[in-house]
Amino acid sequence: MNCNLFITFEGPEGAGKTTVIQKIAERLAEEKIDVLATREPGGIEIAEKIRSVILNPEHTAMDERTEALLYAAARSQHYFEKVRPALNAGKMVICDRFIDSSLAYQGYARGIGVDEVLSINEFAIGKKLPDMTILFDLAPEVGLARIHAHGEREVNRLDVESLAFHNKVREGYLQLVERYPERIYVVNADQNIDRVVEDVWSLIYEAIQ
Repeated sequence: MNCNLFITFEGPEGAGKTTVIQKIAERLAEEKIDVLATREPGGIEIAEKIRSVILNPEHTAMDERTEALLYAAARSQHYFEKVRPALNAGKMVICDRFIDSSLAYQGYARGIGVDEVLSINEFAIGKKLPDMTILFDLAPEVGLARIHAHGEREVNRLDVESLAFHNKVREGYLQLVERYPERIYVVNADQNIDRVVEDVWSLIYEAIQ
């Protein structure tokens, strides 16, 4: 089995990634696979502090370039402090968001340019891309409705963006599927959570064989 993989989870707000990642991490542990589950932005102290700046709903004046650079800064620290050491130690790393979030949100939806944001991130983390990315595809209005119905979840600055913005994010992700077909796999997130978990598990199980 090839378990020394870097697997990322992507998708719009309210797609259910966090819940699925928890369940997948538990199942991997049951299979005796040494797995590290983490998230972006965050995962370590410095990156979590940057996260609080990026996602603060009061920071509505933040320029899109500032936003892109802050995400890249958080990603760099998180990757070099936590992700790369775990991979070097032979672990599997599963991460809630990574570079594709920046490409879809800031590169495409914010209009900075996908290649421009890719360049920023290549400076931040080198040419490192995930071994596998699982995209949770979901209509934005469904995801946003889930967030508003889930009173315990934090509502961040991106959650309150317009529906048009979230539609652009989805368009951006689907363009990335076309750009990286060998890496990005799409899962229908508009179904029962247990079904989503099984679909994700099937993809990961096949990858580690």
